[in-house]
Amino acid sequence: MTLKHKIYHHYLQLARQKVLQLQQVLADLKETGSNETKSTAGDKHETALAMLQIEQAQKREQLKEAQAQLAALNKINPAVTTVRIVPGSLIKTNRGYLFMSTALGKTVIGDIAVIALSPQSPLGLKLLTLTAGATTEINNNPYIIESVE
Repeated sequence: MTLKHKIYHHYLQLARQKVLQLQQVLADLKETGSNETKSTAGDKHETALAMLQIEQAQKREQLKEAQAQLAALNKINPAVTTVRIVPGSLIKTNRGYLFMSTALGKTVIGDIAVIALSPQSPLGLKLLTLTAGATTEINNNPYIIESVE
């Protein structure tokens, strides 16, 4: 399995776990809400129920974002290599490895640190369509593209 495949599968698993965890939290909150509606504690009850509804709304929004990240990853075919940087590219720069996919943060695969980067991020926008040998800069930090896979 290539480094790109390992990175892709790691982030795919991470995104799936995130979706499953948020779905479980929402199911737990729904159960808590149904138990809360049985209470008759007056104002305290109404406040607790309102707080619960706010938390559910926040978790639903997080779930929606996690599902969008998973959908973006599902559109990537790690077997495809290109000359230009596109979503799904593994980019080796003078500052480390970047995986153009969705913003899922930094991880270490083997002994190689990789950052999953969104194409909509400021750096992602600057890197899109560049090729090996190209340079760009963001926040006074130069990025030299060493290879694109």
